[in-house]
Amino acid sequence: MTSKPTAPQTELNLTPKQIVEALDRYIVGQKKAKRSVAISLRNRWRRLHADPEIREEIIPNNILMIGPTGVGKTEIARRLAKLAQAPFIKVEASKFTEVGYVGRDVESMIRDLVDIAITMVKEEMQERVQAKAIERANLRILDTLIPPVRAGVSTSGGESSSEDSDKQLNERTREKFREKLERGDLEDREIEIEVTPGKKPTMQFFGPQGMEEMGVNLQDMLGSLTRGQKKVKRTLPVSEAREILTDEEAEKLIDHEAATQEALERVQNQGIVFIDEIDKVATSASSGKQGADVSRQGVQRDLLPIVEGSTIQTKYGMVKTDHVLFIGSGAFHMSKPSDLIPELQGRFPIRVELDSLTEEDFFLILTQPKNALTRQYQAMFESEGVGLEFDEDAIRDIASIAATVNSQVENIGARRLHTILSSLLEELLFAIPDDIHSGTMTIDREYVQRQLSDLVTDKDLSHYIL
Repeated sequence: MTSKPTAPQTELNLTPKQIVEALDRYIVGQKKAKRSVAISLRNRWRRLHADPEIREEIIPNNILMIGPTGVGKTEIARRLAKLAQAPFIKVEASKFTEVGYVGRDVESMIRDLVDIAITMVKEEMQERVQAKAIERANLRILDTLIPPVRAGVSTSGGESSSEDSDKQLNERTREKFREKLERGDLEDREIEIEVTPGKKPTMQFFGPQGMEEMGVNLQDMLGSLTRGQKKVKRTLPVSEAREILTDEEAEKLIDHEAATQEALERVQNQGIVFIDEIDKVATSASSGKQGADVSRQGVQRDLLPIVEGSTIQTKYGMVKTDHVLFIGSGAFHMSKPSDLIPELQGRFPIRVELDSLTEEDFFLILTQPKNALTRQYQAMFESEGVGLEFDEDAIRDIASIAATVNSQVENIGARRLHTILSSLLEELLFAIPDDIHSGTMTIDREYVQRQLSDLVTDKDLSHYIL
Protein backbone atom coordinates (compact mmCIF):
# COMPACT_ATOMS: atom_id res chain seq x y z
CA MET A 1 0.00 0.00 0.00
CA THR A 2 1.41 3.40 -0.96
CA SER A 3 -1.24 5.85 0.23
CA LYS A 4 -0.10 9.15 1.63
CA PRO A 5 0.08 9.15 5.45
CA THR A 6 -2.60 11.29 7.03
CA ALA A 7 -3.52 12.09 10.60
CA PRO A 8 -6.22 9.66 11.73
CA GLN A 9 -9.71 10.85 12.66
CA THR A 10 -9.25 9.46 16.18
CA GLU A 11 -5.89 11.17 16.71
CA LEU A 12 -5.23 12.55 20.17
CA ASN A 13 -2.94 15.57 20.25
CA LEU A 14 -1.14 14.77 23.51
CA THR A 15 2.15 16.37 24.49
CA PRO A 16 4.91 14.21 26.04
CA LYS A 17 4.11 15.60 29.50
CA GLN A 18 0.43 14.81 29.07
CA ILE A 19 1.28 11.27 27.95
CA VAL A 20 3.45 10.71 31.03
CA GLU A 21 0.68 12.11 33.26
CA ALA A 22 -1.80 9.71 31.67
CA LEU A 23 0.57 6.77 32.20
CA ASP A 24 1.10 7.84 35.83
CA ARG A 25 -2.57 7.15 36.52
CA TYR A 26 -1.98 3.44 35.94
CA ILE A 27 1.75 2.77 36.37
CA VAL A 28 3.91 3.59 39.39
CA GLY A 29 7.48 4.82 38.86
CA GLN A 30 9.56 3.96 35.76
CA LYS A 31 10.00 7.62 34.79
CA LYS A 32 12.72 6.95 32.20
CA ALA A 33 10.62 4.38 30.35
CA LYS A 34 7.56 6.65 30.39
CA ARG A 35 9.57 9.57 29.01
CA SER A 36 10.99 7.44 26.19
CA VAL A 37 7.62 6.06 25.06
CA ALA A 38 6.01 9.50 25.42
CA ILE A 39 8.61 11.03 23.10
CA SER A 40 8.18 8.16 20.61
CA LEU A 41 4.40 8.61 20.57
CA ARG A 42 4.65 12.38 20.13
CA ASN A 43 7.21 11.89 17.34
CA ARG A 44 4.55 10.02 15.39
CA TRP A 45 2.25 13.03 15.59
CA ARG A 46 5.18 15.23 14.54
CA ARG A 47 5.90 13.03 11.53
CA LEU A 48 2.29 13.06 10.32
CA HIS A 49 2.32 16.87 10.49
CA ALA A 50 5.79 17.37 9.05
CA ASP A 51 6.64 18.66 5.57
CA PRO A 52 5.43 15.99 3.08
CA GLU A 53 8.78 16.16 1.29
CA ILE A 54 10.61 14.68 4.29
CA ARG A 55 7.76 12.88 6.07
CA GLU A 56 8.62 9.46 4.64
CA GLU A 57 12.23 9.81 5.75
CA ILE A 58 11.34 10.19 9.42
CA ILE A 59 11.53 6.72 10.93
CA PRO A 60 10.50 5.69 14.45
CA ASN A 61 13.10 5.10 17.13
CA ASN A 62 12.34 1.60 18.33
CA ILE A 63 12.71 0.98 22.06
CA LEU A 64 14.30 -1.88 23.99
CA MET A 65 13.00 -2.17 27.56
CA ILE A 66 15.27 -4.03 29.94
CA GLY A 67 14.10 -5.08 33.37
CA PRO A 68 12.84 -7.91 35.58
CA THR A 69 9.39 -9.38 35.23
CA GLY A 70 6.42 -7.60 36.75
CA VAL A 71 7.82 -4.05 36.76
CA GLY A 72 5.47 -2.61 34.14
CA LYS A 73 7.09 -3.16 30.73
CA THR A 74 4.02 -4.65 29.07
CA GLU A 75 1.61 -2.35 30.87
CA ILE A 76 3.47 0.75 29.65
CA ALA A 77 3.24 -0.42 26.03
CA ARG A 78 -0.41 -1.44 26.37
CA ARG A 79 -1.46 1.86 27.94
CA LEU A 80 0.52 3.74 25.32
CA ALA A 81 -1.43 2.03 22.55
CA LYS A 82 -4.74 2.87 24.25
CA LEU A 83 -3.72 6.51 24.55
CA ALA A 84 -2.80 6.64 20.88
CA GLN A 85 -5.92 4.65 19.90
CA ALA A 86 -3.49 2.70 17.77
CA PRO A 87 -3.44 -0.93 16.60
CA PHE A 88 -1.39 -2.83 19.17
CA ILE A 89 -0.21 -6.41 19.45
CA LYS A 90 1.90 -8.19 22.05
CA VAL A 91 3.90 -11.17 20.85
CA GLU A 92 6.48 -13.40 22.48
CA ALA A 93 9.72 -13.74 20.55
CA SER A 94 10.19 -17.29 21.82
CA LYS A 95 7.01 -18.43 20.02
CA PHE A 96 8.46 -17.77 16.58
CA THR A 97 10.67 -20.08 14.54
CA GLU A 98 13.16 -19.50 11.80
CA VAL A 99 11.90 -19.70 8.21
CA GLY A 100 11.95 -23.33 7.13
CA TYR A 101 11.01 -24.70 10.57
CA VAL A 102 7.53 -25.78 11.69
CA GLY A 103 5.89 -22.97 13.64
CA ARG A 104 4.92 -19.33 13.25
CA ASP A 105 7.12 -17.11 11.13
CA VAL A 106 7.77 -13.57 12.31
CA GLU A 107 5.69 -11.99 9.53
CA SER A 108 2.57 -13.38 11.19
CA MET A 109 2.82 -10.64 13.84
CA ILE A 110 2.08 -8.05 11.17
CA ARG A 111 -0.79 -10.08 9.73
CA ASP A 112 -2.26 -10.38 13.23
CA LEU A 113 -1.80 -6.63 13.76
CA VAL A 114 -3.78 -5.97 10.58
CA ASP A 115 -6.61 -8.21 11.82
CA ILE A 116 -6.69 -6.20 15.06
CA ALA A 117 -6.78 -2.92 13.13
CA ILE A 118 -9.62 -4.14 10.89
CA THR A 119 -11.68 -5.05 13.96
CA MET A 120 -10.85 -1.70 15.61
CA VAL A 121 -11.87 0.39 12.62
CA LYS A 122 -15.07 -1.58 11.98
CA GLU A 123 -16.11 -1.18 15.61
CA GLU A 124 -15.57 2.59 15.35
CA MET A 125 -17.59 2.73 12.14
CA GLN A 126 -20.38 0.65 13.68
CA GLU A 127 -20.50 3.06 16.62
CA ARG A 128 -20.99 5.96 14.22
CA VAL A 129 -23.99 4.27 12.59
CA GLN A 130 -25.36 2.81 15.83
CA ALA A 131 -28.41 5.09 16.00
CA LYS A 132 -29.40 4.25 12.42
CA ALA A 133 -28.76 0.53 13.04
CA ILE A 134 -31.02 0.54 16.13
CA GLU A 135 -33.73 2.30 14.13
CA ARG A 136 -33.54 -0.34 11.41
CA ALA A 137 -33.45 -3.16 13.97
CA ASN A 138 -36.59 -1.81 15.65
CA LEU A 139 -38.30 -1.69 12.27
CA ARG A 140 -37.46 -5.35 11.68
CA ILE A 141 -38.84 -6.21 15.14
CA LEU A 142 -41.99 -4.23 14.37
CA ASP A 143 -42.40 -6.07 11.07
CA THR A 144 -42.15 -9.35 12.99
CA LEU A 145 -44.71 -8.29 15.60
CA ILE A 146 -47.17 -6.62 13.21
CA PRO A 147 -46.36 -7.41 9.56
CA PRO A 148 -47.36 -4.55 7.25
CA VAL A 149 -50.36 -5.05 4.99
CA ARG A 150 -49.39 -5.30 1.36
CA ALA A 151 -51.68 -3.21 -0.78
CA GLY A 152 -53.77 -5.29 -3.18
CA VAL A 153 -55.30 -4.25 -6.48
CA SER A 154 -59.04 -4.69 -7.10
CA THR A 155 -60.59 -5.84 -10.37
CA SER A 156 -61.56 -2.22 -11.12
CA GLY A 157 -57.93 -1.23 -10.97
CA GLY A 158 -57.94 0.46 -7.52
CA GLU A 159 -57.73 -0.54 -3.89
CA SER A 160 -60.99 -1.89 -2.45
CA SER A 161 -62.53 -0.10 0.53
CA SER A 162 -61.98 -3.24 2.63
CA GLU A 163 -58.26 -3.29 1.82
CA ASP A 164 -58.02 0.42 2.54
CA SER A 165 -59.66 -0.08 5.92
CA ASP A 166 -57.39 -3.00 6.76
CA LYS A 167 -54.35 -0.96 5.83
CA GLN A 168 -55.38 1.96 8.04
CA LEU A 169 -56.07 -0.38 10.95
CA ASN A 170 -52.70 -2.04 10.43
CA GLU A 171 -50.91 1.31 10.41
CA ARG A 172 -52.63 2.39 13.64
CA THR A 173 -51.71 -0.91 15.30
CA ARG A 174 -48.11 -0.65 14.11
CA GLU A 175 -47.88 2.89 15.46
CA LYS A 176 -49.09 1.73 18.89
CA PHE A 177 -46.53 -1.08 18.93
CA ARG A 178 -43.83 1.32 17.76
CA GLU A 179 -44.55 3.51 20.78
CA LYS A 180 -44.43 0.48 23.08
CA LEU A 181 -41.08 -0.52 21.61
CA GLU A 182 -39.68 2.95 22.20
CA ARG A 183 -40.96 2.94 25.80
CA GLY A 184 -39.46 -0.49 26.42
CA ASP A 185 -42.80 -2.16 27.20
CA LEU A 186 -42.07 -5.17 24.97
CA GLU A 187 -38.52 -6.02 26.06
CA ASP A 188 -39.46 -9.42 27.53
CA ARG A 189 -41.83 -10.45 24.75
CA GLU A 190 -40.46 -13.34 22.70
CA ILE A 191 -40.34 -13.14 18.92
CA GLU A 192 -38.96 -15.32 16.16
CA ILE A 193 -36.30 -13.71 13.98
CA GLU A 194 -34.01 -14.85 11.18
CA VAL A 195 -30.32 -14.40 11.88
CA THR A 196 -27.14 -15.22 10.03
CA PRO A 197 -25.19 -18.27 11.31
CA GLY A 198 -22.62 -17.70 14.05
CA LYS A 199 -19.00 -16.95 13.29
CA LYS A 200 -17.06 -19.75 11.68
CA PRO A 201 -14.38 -21.50 13.74
CA THR A 202 -10.90 -20.27 12.97
CA MET A 203 -8.25 -22.56 11.56
CA GLN A 204 -4.53 -21.93 11.73
CA PHE A 205 -1.89 -23.64 9.66
CA PHE A 206 1.70 -23.78 10.83
CA GLY A 207 4.59 -24.79 8.68
CA PRO A 208 7.29 -23.48 6.37
CA GLN A 209 7.14 -20.00 4.93
CA GLY A 210 4.01 -19.45 2.88
CA MET A 211 1.84 -22.00 4.68
CA GLU A 212 0.22 -19.38 6.90
CA GLU A 213 -0.79 -17.37 3.84
CA MET A 214 -2.29 -20.58 2.42
CA GLY A 215 -4.19 -20.97 5.68
CA VAL A 216 -5.58 -17.46 5.27
CA ASN A 217 -6.89 -18.30 1.82
CA LEU A 218 -8.51 -21.50 3.06
CA GLN A 219 -10.21 -19.53 5.81
CA ASP A 220 -11.59 -17.13 3.23
CA MET A 221 -12.91 -20.05 1.19
CA LEU A 222 -14.57 -21.53 4.28
CA GLY A 223 -15.94 -18.09 5.14
CA SER A 224 -17.58 -17.72 1.72
CA LEU A 225 -19.26 -21.10 2.19
CA THR A 226 -20.55 -20.00 5.60
CA ARG A 227 -21.86 -16.72 4.20
CA GLY A 228 -23.77 -18.69 1.57
CA GLN A 229 -25.75 -20.58 4.20
CA LYS A 230 -29.41 -19.78 4.74
CA LYS A 231 -30.42 -17.76 7.77
CA VAL A 232 -31.57 -19.65 10.83
CA LYS A 233 -34.66 -18.89 12.93
CA ARG A 234 -34.34 -18.17 16.63
CA THR A 235 -36.92 -17.32 19.30
CA LEU A 236 -35.62 -14.58 21.58
CA PRO A 237 -36.88 -11.78 23.85
CA VAL A 238 -37.14 -8.45 22.06
CA SER A 239 -34.20 -7.06 24.07
CA GLU A 240 -31.85 -9.82 22.87
CA ALA A 241 -33.24 -9.80 19.35
CA ARG A 242 -32.58 -6.06 19.10
CA GLU A 243 -28.89 -6.54 19.97
CA ILE A 244 -28.43 -9.20 17.29
CA LEU A 245 -30.36 -7.28 14.66
CA THR A 246 -28.55 -4.03 15.50
CA ASP A 247 -25.20 -5.74 14.93
CA GLU A 248 -26.43 -7.10 11.59
CA GLU A 249 -27.74 -3.71 10.46
CA ALA A 250 -24.56 -1.91 11.58
CA GLU A 251 -22.52 -4.43 9.60
CA LYS A 252 -24.61 -3.63 6.51
CA LEU A 253 -24.29 0.14 6.97
CA ILE A 254 -20.49 0.38 7.18
CA ASP A 255 -18.24 0.65 4.13
CA HIS A 256 -16.06 -2.46 4.38
CA GLU A 257 -13.65 -1.35 1.67
CA ALA A 258 -13.10 2.02 3.37
CA ALA A 259 -12.63 0.22 6.70
CA THR A 260 -9.94 -2.01 5.21
CA GLN A 261 -8.06 0.91 3.68
CA GLU A 262 -8.21 2.92 6.91
CA ALA A 263 -7.03 -0.08 8.93
CA LEU A 264 -4.06 -0.66 6.63
CA GLU A 265 -3.11 3.00 6.89
CA ARG A 266 -3.34 2.92 10.68
CA VAL A 267 -1.11 -0.13 10.87
CA GLN A 268 1.49 1.50 8.67
CA ASN A 269 1.48 4.87 10.44
CA GLN A 270 0.36 4.09 14.00
CA GLY A 271 0.87 0.36 14.58
CA ILE A 272 2.73 -0.74 17.71
CA VAL A 273 4.30 -4.19 18.03
CA PHE A 274 5.44 -5.21 21.50
CA ILE A 275 7.95 -8.07 21.26
CA ASP A 276 8.21 -9.64 24.71
CA GLU A 277 10.90 -12.09 25.83
CA ILE A 278 13.25 -10.87 23.12
CA ASP A 279 16.08 -11.95 25.42
CA LYS A 280 14.97 -15.56 24.88
CA VAL A 281 16.23 -15.43 21.27
CA ALA A 282 19.56 -13.90 22.32
CA THR A 283 22.52 -16.28 22.21
CA SER A 284 25.21 -16.12 24.84
CA ALA A 285 28.81 -15.92 23.64
CA SER A 286 29.73 -18.98 25.73
CA SER A 287 27.07 -21.20 24.15
CA GLY A 288 29.13 -22.09 21.11
CA LYS A 289 26.14 -21.29 18.93
CA GLN A 290 25.05 -24.91 18.67
CA GLY A 291 21.62 -26.56 18.54
CA ALA A 292 18.73 -24.30 19.54
CA ASP A 293 20.97 -21.22 19.51
CA VAL A 294 21.23 -21.46 15.74
CA SER A 295 17.44 -21.31 15.42
CA ARG A 296 17.32 -18.36 17.82
CA GLN A 297 19.77 -16.49 15.63
CA GLY A 298 17.55 -17.35 12.67
CA VAL A 299 14.58 -15.70 14.37
CA GLN A 300 16.69 -12.61 14.98
CA ARG A 301 17.70 -12.51 11.30
CA ASP A 302 14.05 -12.88 10.26
CA LEU A 303 13.11 -9.98 12.56
CA LEU A 304 15.67 -7.64 10.97
CA PRO A 305 13.86 -6.70 7.75
CA ILE A 306 10.50 -6.31 9.49
CA VAL A 307 11.87 -4.02 12.19
CA GLU A 308 13.96 -2.07 9.69
CA GLY A 309 11.11 -1.72 7.22
CA SER A 310 9.76 -4.15 4.65
CA THR A 311 6.54 -4.99 2.83
CA ILE A 312 4.42 -7.85 4.19
CA GLN A 313 1.70 -9.65 2.26
CA THR A 314 -1.61 -9.93 4.14
CA LYS A 315 -5.04 -11.09 3.02
CA TYR A 316 -6.13 -7.43 3.00
CA GLY A 317 -3.22 -6.18 0.91
CA MET A 318 0.43 -5.20 1.23
CA VAL A 319 1.61 -3.54 4.45
CA LYS A 320 4.81 -1.54 4.86
CA THR A 321 6.44 -1.72 8.28
CA ASP A 322 8.76 1.29 7.85
CA HIS A 323 6.82 3.40 10.35
CA VAL A 324 5.52 0.73 12.71
CA LEU A 325 6.86 1.25 16.24
CA PHE A 326 8.56 -1.83 17.68
CA ILE A 327 9.11 -2.13 21.42
CA GLY A 328 11.35 -4.99 22.51
CA SER A 329 11.26 -6.24 26.07
CA GLY A 330 13.23 -8.70 28.13
CA ALA A 331 14.55 -9.42 31.60
CA PHE A 332 18.00 -10.38 30.23
CA HIS A 333 18.79 -12.51 33.28
CA MET A 334 20.68 -15.21 31.37
CA SER A 335 21.90 -12.98 28.55
CA LYS A 336 22.74 -9.37 27.75
CA PRO A 337 21.40 -7.00 25.07
CA SER A 338 24.85 -7.27 23.48
CA ASP A 339 24.16 -11.00 22.92
CA LEU A 340 21.63 -10.05 20.25
CA ILE A 341 23.13 -10.00 16.77
CA PRO A 342 24.63 -6.55 16.10
CA GLU A 343 22.23 -5.74 13.26
CA LEU A 344 19.20 -6.26 15.53
CA GLN A 345 20.78 -4.22 18.32
CA GLY A 346 21.01 -1.34 15.89
CA ARG A 347 17.27 -1.57 15.16
CA PHE A 348 16.51 -0.66 18.79
CA PRO A 349 18.45 2.58 19.33
CA ILE A 350 16.55 3.64 22.47
CA ARG A 351 17.35 1.46 25.48
CA VAL A 352 15.59 1.92 28.80
CA GLU A 353 16.37 0.04 32.00
CA LEU A 354 13.37 -0.34 34.28
CA ASP A 355 13.88 -0.34 38.04
CA SER A 356 13.04 -3.22 40.36
CA LEU A 357 10.06 -2.47 42.57
CA THR A 358 10.60 -1.58 46.22
CA GLU A 359 8.30 -1.95 49.22
CA GLU A 360 7.27 1.69 48.83
CA ASP A 361 6.47 1.06 45.15
CA PHE A 362 4.19 -1.81 46.17
CA PHE A 363 2.37 0.50 48.60
CA LEU A 364 1.86 3.09 45.84
CA ILE A 365 0.73 0.40 43.38
CA LEU A 366 -1.95 -0.68 45.86
CA THR A 367 -3.21 2.86 46.49
CA GLN A 368 -2.58 5.22 43.58
CA PRO A 369 -3.51 3.75 40.15
CA LYS A 370 -7.09 4.00 38.91
CA ASN A 371 -7.07 0.24 38.45
CA ALA A 372 -5.33 -0.59 41.74
CA LEU A 373 -5.92 -4.15 42.98
CA THR A 374 -7.52 -2.84 46.17
CA ARG A 375 -10.09 -0.96 44.08
CA GLN A 376 -10.71 -4.01 41.91
CA TYR A 377 -11.50 -6.12 44.96
CA GLN A 378 -13.70 -3.34 46.39
CA ALA A 379 -15.69 -3.34 43.14
CA MET A 380 -16.13 -7.14 43.33
CA PHE A 381 -17.28 -6.97 46.95
CA GLU A 382 -19.71 -4.16 46.12
CA SER A 383 -21.26 -6.32 43.37
CA GLU A 384 -22.39 -8.62 46.21
CA GLY A 385 -23.67 -5.72 48.32
CA VAL A 386 -20.72 -5.86 50.74
CA GLY A 387 -18.28 -3.02 51.41
CA LEU A 388 -14.52 -3.46 51.65
CA GLU A 389 -12.05 -1.08 53.27
CA PHE A 390 -8.27 -1.26 53.76
CA ASP A 391 -6.45 0.48 56.60
CA GLU A 392 -3.23 2.20 55.54
CA ASP A 393 -1.24 0.09 58.01
CA ALA A 394 -2.74 -3.05 56.48
CA ILE A 395 -1.72 -1.98 52.98
CA ARG A 396 1.81 -1.23 54.18
CA ASP A 397 2.02 -4.70 55.70
CA ILE A 398 0.82 -6.25 52.43
CA ALA A 399 3.51 -4.31 50.57
CA SER A 400 6.14 -5.43 53.07
CA ILE A 401 5.13 -9.10 52.80
CA ALA A 402 5.14 -8.94 48.99
CA ALA A 403 8.65 -7.47 49.01
CA THR A 404 9.85 -10.07 51.52
CA VAL A 405 8.47 -13.04 49.58
CA ASN A 406 9.95 -11.63 46.37
CA SER A 407 13.37 -11.47 47.99
CA GLN A 408 13.14 -14.96 49.50
CA VAL A 409 11.63 -16.94 46.65
CA GLU A 410 11.71 -15.32 43.23
CA ASN A 411 11.28 -11.70 42.25
CA ILE A 412 8.17 -11.51 40.05
CA GLY A 413 7.55 -7.82 40.68
CA ALA A 414 4.01 -6.49 41.08
CA ARG A 415 2.54 -9.84 40.08
CA ARG A 416 3.28 -10.92 43.64
CA LEU A 417 0.53 -8.59 44.85
CA HIS A 418 -2.09 -10.60 42.96
CA THR A 419 -1.33 -13.81 44.82
CA ILE A 420 -0.83 -12.09 48.16
CA LEU A 421 -4.22 -10.35 47.98
CA SER A 422 -5.88 -13.50 46.69
CA SER A 423 -4.58 -15.42 49.73
CA LEU A 424 -5.50 -12.58 52.07
CA LEU A 425 -9.13 -12.33 50.93
CA GLU A 426 -9.77 -15.99 50.12
CA GLU A 427 -11.91 -16.67 53.20
CA LEU A 428 -14.07 -13.58 52.68
CA LEU A 429 -14.52 -14.25 48.96
CA PHE A 430 -15.70 -17.78 49.78
CA ALA A 431 -18.07 -16.63 52.54
CA ILE A 432 -19.84 -14.04 50.37
CA PRO A 433 -22.81 -14.10 49.83
CA ASP A 434 -23.82 -17.23 51.80
CA ASP A 435 -22.45 -16.23 55.21
CA ILE A 436 -21.75 -12.54 54.59
CA HIS A 437 -24.33 -10.61 52.57
CA SER A 438 -24.23 -7.06 53.92
CA GLY A 439 -22.14 -4.61 55.90
CA THR A 440 -18.53 -3.49 55.42
CA MET A 441 -15.44 -5.64 55.85
CA THR A 442 -12.40 -3.74 57.17
CA ILE A 443 -8.94 -5.18 56.49
CA ASP A 444 -6.61 -4.05 59.28
CA ARG A 445 -3.05 -4.93 60.25
CA GLU A 446 -4.19 -7.64 62.67
CA TYR A 447 -6.18 -9.42 59.92
CA VAL A 448 -3.23 -9.24 57.50
CA GLN A 449 -0.84 -10.69 60.08
CA ARG A 450 -3.27 -13.47 60.96
CA GLN A 451 -3.85 -14.47 57.33
CA LEU A 452 -0.36 -14.00 55.85
CA SER A 453 2.24 -14.36 58.58
CA ASP A 454 2.83 -18.04 57.71
CA LEU A 455 3.79 -17.12 54.14
CA VAL A 456 6.89 -15.31 55.36
CA THR A 457 7.90 -17.52 58.28
CA ASP A 458 7.37 -20.89 56.54
CA LYS A 459 9.97 -21.12 53.77
CA ASP A 460 8.45 -24.31 52.32
CA LEU A 461 5.00 -22.74 52.17
CA SER A 462 6.33 -19.59 50.52
CA HIS A 463 7.53 -21.63 47.56
CA TYR A 464 3.91 -22.41 46.70
CA ILE A 465 3.03 -18.74 46.54
CA LEU A 466 3.87 -17.85 42.98
